Amino acid sequence: MKGCFQVKTQHDFTEGNIWRQLMVFSGPIMLANLLQTSYQLVDSLWVGNLLGADALGAIAVSGTIIFTVLAFIIGLNNAALTILSQQKGKKNTDGLKRYLNAFVVLLSIMSISLGLIGFIFAEGLLTLLGTPSEILNLATTYLQINFLGMLFLFGYNFISTVLRALGDSKTPLRFVMIAVLLNLFMDPLFIAVFDLGVKGAAIATIVSQGFAFLYGIIHVLRKKLAPFTLPTIPHWGEIKLILHLGIPSGLQMSVISAGSAAIMSVVTTFGSSVVGGFGAAQRLDSIIMLPAHALGTAVGSMAGQNIGVKNWERVNKIARYGVVYNFAVMVAVGLLVVLFAEYAVRLFIQEEDAVQFATQYLKIIALCYPFLGINFILNGVVRAAGAMYPVLVLNVLSFWVLRYPLTFLFSKLIGDTGIAVGMGVSFIISSVFAYLYFRFGKWREKVLFKQRKRG
Repeated sequence: MKGCFQVKTQHDFTEGNIWRQLMVFSGPIMLANLLQTSYQLVDSLWVGNLLGADALGAIAVSGTIIFTVLAFIIGLNNAALTILSQQKGKKNTDGLKRYLNAFVVLLSIMSISLGLIGFIFAEGLLTLLGTPSEILNLATTYLQINFLGMLFLFGYNFISTVLRALGDSKTPLRFVMIAVLLNLFMDPLFIAVFDLGVKGAAIATIVSQGFAFLYGIIHVLRKKLAPFTLPTIPHWGEIKLILHLGIPSGLQMSVISAGSAAIMSVVTTFGSSVVGGFGAAQRLDSIIMLPAHALGTAVGSMAGQNIGVKNWERVNKIARYGVVYNFAVMVAVGLLVVLFAEYAVRLFIQEEDAVQFATQYLKIIALCYPFLGINFILNGVVRAAGAMYPVLVLNVLSFWVLRYPLTFLFSKLIGDTGIAVGMGVSFIISSVFAYLYFRFGKWREKVLFKQRKRG
């Protein structure tokens, strides 16, 4: 029986036209991801222009720690997407209520604890990262304020994940838009008008996220978009399942972060021009890959609902359609990159050697974007079944067995051009491994929910 919380913005992916659902559902996710990317860009633009290089450096180095925390949040949210989408597919309102309650309790405890620990040890963490002494105080202030707002960061990301698991991608877009617009206006207000400097940038961030979080809670409860209840002590089995899925999912992001740092160690051997060009190319990469990221999330939600009712034929169709859609979109994006790479790079840098490297890098890597997208799609489906450890292994394989060694090898053989070639080849090979596991792996045998005994 369908729960009373189901509304028109939510999709039941266990029936209906898959093509239409995929396009309609993934569109708002793409836009939300784009807005989220612009959030960080706007922050950097205001701080850089109003406060200068030291303040921008302080935010950048603090951002590495905040990204690590975000990786953990994304891991827990992937667990939420898997568990809640399967319960939605089963049309199990009681299961949804129980697991929502468990997530709320666990995330509240984690976010408050993490916020307090981070606030106390912020300076020590920044010192461990080798933060220059001249910006240490600025970075510490910025990081401490962000840690105080950790509940808001956890909260508004979690509410968005819950709604996407239930088939609603439009409402989370509204929350992100509120946070971005508030931050756009609050940054100059707190930084310049109130003369709070870097502290003002941090306050603007947590106030905008806090407002989006509170609006999200009120909106979801008022519209009955999800069966939230007053928090109670969750059953240990529910907490155990969340941690069982969330920890390896969080480790996946750590593997990606560490792998990116390893690749940067190859890039730095070619000097400042290549480093600058690579930095500009990576900023563009984060925008270029938004469609593939969004499709991976959309396919995960859609597949999760069908895995919940063991509709494997429809799960396979969702994966197949997702791969085809990804290929069409990413080939089109790749062609645009080949045509306009230099113009896009010059939005970030002007130094000719750096522009030349970044342009060449993007033109080579653009041909391989569709293959990286395949990883997002197929791993998204596997993750939706709860097979987090195999996806972790696939990520280790992708970054540490393929991407880093191949980038290192090709850069030694053919110079800085080899950075793009090595990474591109790794995208292609890792997509083959993702397909082989999807096709022959035992992820379909994963059972998340055991029948509860009731007294």
